[in-house]
Parts: sequence; structure tokens; C-alpha cells
Amino acid sequence: MKILAGKFGGQKIKTSLKLSYRPTKSLVRKSIFDHLHPFSFSSVLDLFSGSGILGFEAASRGANTITFVEKNYSTFKLLKHNADLLKGPEYIFYRSNVFKFLNKREYYDIIFADPPYLEYDLIGLTKIVLTHLNKKGKFILECETTQAPFMDANVKDYGNTRLLFWENI
Repeated sequence: MKILAGKFGGQKIKTSLKLSYRPTKSLVRKSIFDHLHPFSFSSVLDLFSGSGILGFEAASRGANTITFVEKNYSTFKLLKHNADLLKGPEYIFYRSNVFKFLNKREYYDIIFADPPYLEYDLIGLTKIVLTHLNKKGKFILECETTQAPFMDANVKDYGNTRLLFWENI
């Protein structure tokens, strides 16, 4: 899997077919970062990080701090390995359940979440995540197109992937 643009553009990150994550497709990533253009977000939180591709794309485009939250040990190790390849911003890692992590009172300019499909209460997750956004911060949730939009989200669909967008005004 390759990073699409920015200072790490074209660089590959290591993935594994043995791990149970679902990396965000390049078309969807391109759409996300087109939506965020010009990219001016300093602090990024990547929940349910998996391969970390969204956090690494943000790092490539100039984010200063990327926080990854992933509970699977093998996936977490691979995430740290990939961060070692992409020097530059500050990477912070939490091997944790996302909901436990969100008990911390930390705030971010942008938050990505790509939870395993059909395993979490997305409305509950969204309510909690929105309390962690800085002013003008954005939250982007990836889910299936079968998920009905909620809480006045802006919606974009790509095949069977749905992106829900919120901004803290």
C-alpha cells in the first residue's frame, strides 16, 4: 500500500494479509484528503488505526502529531514498524480499546475512525469523539453504506464504503 501524496508520497507501508484490518482504499483516501484540502491540521487522532494509512497520509501532508489507537498486538507492532520508516512528525501510540482511550481529555484538529463494521454503536462513538475536537476540528467516520446517516453528518459514498463528516464550528 502506498501513501498518495505529500512528503511521503509514493512510499510504501507494510501490510499483512494475516491481520484482520481493512485498510482504507486509495480512492476513499484521495476523497478524504481532497475534502480536507488545503490540509492545515496539526494534531491527528487515528482510532482503530489498523495499517495506520490515514494517519500516515496526514503525516505526509504536514500534521505535526499523529496519535494512533489500536488494540490488536500484531497490528500494533506493524503500525510502529511503518512509523519507523516515515520519519518526521511526532507519532504517539496507544495499544488500547478506543473507548478506554477516549476517557482521556485530549483534543485534536482531526479525528479519523474506521471501526470494524457492525461491531460498535457508531452514534455513541460519534458523540464521544466529537467532544475531543478542537474548534474547527473535523471528524471522519468510515462505515458501510448500509449505515444510515445520523447527527446531521455530511455523507459521501464510494462503492460499499460510506464516509460521514462532522466539523466542530
